[in-house]
Amino acid sequence: MAKKIFVAATGQNCGKTTISISLMHQARKKYKRVGFVKPFGPKVLLYDDLMVDMDALLMARAFGLEKDIALMSPVALHKDFTKDYLAGKLDDLSLSDCIVEAVRELEEKYDFLIIEGAGHGGVGAVVGLNNAKVAKLIEAPVVIVTESGIGKVIDAVHLNLALYQREGADVRGIIVNKLIPSKKELTRKYLKQAFQSSNIEVIEGFNYSPILANPTLGHISKLFDLPLQGDLNEKSRIIHNIQLGAASSQRVIDGLEDSTLMIVTSSRDELIVTLSSLYHIPAYKEKIAGLVIAGHGPVSEISQQIVHDSNIPYIRVEETTADVFTALSDDVAKITFEDQEKLDWIMANAEQHFDFQAVDALL
Repeated sequence: MAKKIFVAATGQNCGKTTISISLMHQARKKYKRVGFVKPFGPKVLLYDDLMVDMDALLMARAFGLEKDIALMSPVALHKDFTKDYLAGKLDDLSLSDCIVEAVRELEEKYDFLIIEGAGHGGVGAVVGLNNAKVAKLIEAPVVIVTESGIGKVIDAVHLNLALYQREGADVRGIIVNKLIPSKKELTRKYLKQAFQSSNIEVIEGFNYSPILANPTLGHISKLFDLPLQGDLNEKSRIIHNIQLGAASSQRVIDGLEDSTLMIVTSSRDELIVTLSSLYHIPAYKEKIAGLVIAGHGPVSEISQQIVHDSNIPYIRVEETTADVFTALSDDVAKITFEDQEKLDWIMANAEQHFDFQAVDALL
C-alpha cells in the first residue's frame, strides 16, 4: 500500500497546489511511483470527453499521469452539480464510494500518493462531503497549508482543526506558505510554540513570490474568455505589472516597468502603434508583455496592420479600460498545466527551499 498524505488548507489561495507540485517533484526522487488525486473539485475542465478537476489535470499533464486522469478526479463538481444534488437528482450516486474506490485503486498502483483537498476544511459539505470527512474516509494523514502570519495563522488553523478533529481525521502538521523573509524566524518560533502542545509539526513552505502570484498572458485570455493574438509562444509569460495607457505616449513609454501588460483604449492609435513598434527591440520586449486593447470603437485599419505585423501579444476586449483594470486587479491567478515558467520555478525552488523530508517523516 502507498504512503499517502492529504494536503488541506485554511482557505483558498494559500498555495496548496504549489505545495502539491513540490511534493510530487521531490517524492519522485525518493519513490519509484508517485500518484495524485483530487477527491472532489469545484473547478472543472473538459479533457478527452471527461469532466475533470483543473488541478488534477495540471498534475496529470505536468508529470505524465494522463492515463490515470479519471481516477485522479473521481468527483468533479460541474456547474449545476450542487443544485442537482440538493434537488435529489443524484440520490443514486454515492460520492463517497467513488472517492474510496479511486483512492484504493491508486494506492495499489503507487508507492506515494498525494491527495489534494479543495479550499478550507468545510468545502464540499453542500454535497455531503467535506475535506475533513474525506481525509478520515480514506485514512490519510493531513497537513494543513496556510498563508504566513502568527495570530491569523493560529486562528485559521484552529478553526479548521476543530472540524478535522470532529471527523476523526489525523492532522500531523501545518505548512506555512508565502513567508515574508524578514519575519520568517519570528513566525517559525511563535508558531512552533503555539502548536507544540497539539503535537502538530510546523514546516516552512515557500517565501512569497510575485512569480507565482502574478498572472500569465494565457490566464488573462481565459479570464476574459477571448483569444490571445500575436505571438502565442508568449502565452506562459508572467505579467509583473499592469498599467493603464492613459498618459501621453512618451510618458507611458518612459514609465514602462518589467514585463508590463498595457491596457490601452482602441482610439489611442499613436500609443498602440508606438508600443507595437518598440516590441521589436529586445530591451523593450522585456518591458512589454502585451496589450489589452479595450473599448467599443474599432482600431484603425493601419494601426491594426501594424499590431499584426509586430506579432505583439494582445487581447481585444469591448469593455472599458476601467472595467478591464478592475477585473485584472480583482483576479487571483491559479497555476495551470500551461504555465510552464511557473512550474519550472516551483520545481527548481522546491529542491532548495521546501523540506520534503520533514513532510515525509510525518507519514
